[in-house]
Amino acid sequence: MKRILVYFIVALMAVGSNAKTVINHPWQGKRVAYFGDSITDPNNEASKMKFWSYLQEWLSISPYVYGVSGWQWNSIQRQADKLKAEHGDEVDAILIFIGTNDYNAGVPIGEWFTERPERVMAGIGEPKHMVDRRHRFPVMSDSTYRGRINKALDYVKRLYPTKQVVLLTPIHRSEFHAGNSNWQPREDYTNKCGEYLDAYVQSVKEAGNIWAVSVIDLNALCGLYPLMDEHAQFFKDAQDDRLHPNDEGHRRMALVLQQQLLALPIF
Repeated sequence: MKRILVYFIVALMAVGSNAKTVINHPWQGKRVAYFGDSITDPNNEASKMKFWSYLQEWLSISPYVYGVSGWQWNSIQRQADKLKAEHGDEVDAILIFIGTNDYNAGVPIGEWFTERPERVMAGIGEPKHMVDRRHRFPVMSDSTYRGRINKALDYVKRLYPTKQVVLLTPIHRSEFHAGNSNWQPREDYTNKCGEYLDAYVQSVKEAGNIWAVSVIDLNALCGLYPLMDEHAQFFKDAQDDRLHPNDEGHRRMALVLQQQLLALPIF
């Protein structure tokens, strides 16, 4: 009897090991808008394929692409308006991948909130009455990085309250030389306001909690590290452009997104 039971268990294990697991990707065939800068821009010549075109190929996603080279977080409202004008509400999700140009331009990080003391009605274990509390307000300003993010996400979440919004952190960057008036140092130098790229990446992560939006940390997950010569192979040019990924760089970014998006529903 024991021998029969062992054979039965082994047979079940064999069946299980040969069975094919079918995963229905929640983003399969969906309509996705992409807001961003040159890494998203279809007109950027660093690569023939972009991360979103790989996702189109693999998941049959319909891409609505609005990224423009050189644009910063204060352009997101314009990109959202163009999406609304061209597609209305006929979109399933919005991916926002921007911020490296804010760092390069030296936009100050700033603060998320201002505070002021106020009186408010409260009653916790006692009759309600007026109490003193601090009240915070999001900074809505184009003059700081966090103020720009606040303005952008406040706008997008009001314009598309039912849609999945996903932020992508800026990827690592090294030299970019496009002429005497566009000579960008590596990320291990501070920008002109004294900040490293890290602070801009961290702010995008924090924005996820502040604005209840999903964040995919491409900076950490995609593995692209152009400060190493060995990783120049994933970018347009080893000498003059280790900012813009080439086809293989975009493919690696897309592989990460394909897997990470499995955990995010389309509402």
